[in-house]
Amino acid sequence: MTALRYLDFDYSEDTEGHGTFDAMATTAPAKTSEVLAEVAHVLAWADSAFPDARGPLDDGNRWDFDLQQTREAPDLDTVTFSLGGTADFCAALRERFGLD
Repeated sequence: MTALRYLDFDYSEDTEGHGTFDAMATTAPAKTSEVLAEVAHVLAWADSAFPDARGPLDDGNRWDFDLQQTREAPDLDTVTFSLGGTADFCAALRERFGLD
């Protein structure tokens, strides 16, 4: 299990059993690279644990993500990261990163 320092996920589920983990981190611009490195770590795990399975869930894929980065003010950046997947993907993500 790898602890996440910046990403604190909220979980939701749709009627088709797909889950979504949403996280938002607002930091000083000097820390944004650390947040993005954490996102990259999670995505590298997803890609290695579920290779060739990324894409729209409605098309039968097992996981997908959305990443946004905005400058809120001269001294604040916000990274918004959503990671969704099938029930087995979500269970594996929870186990790997100790998510509730």
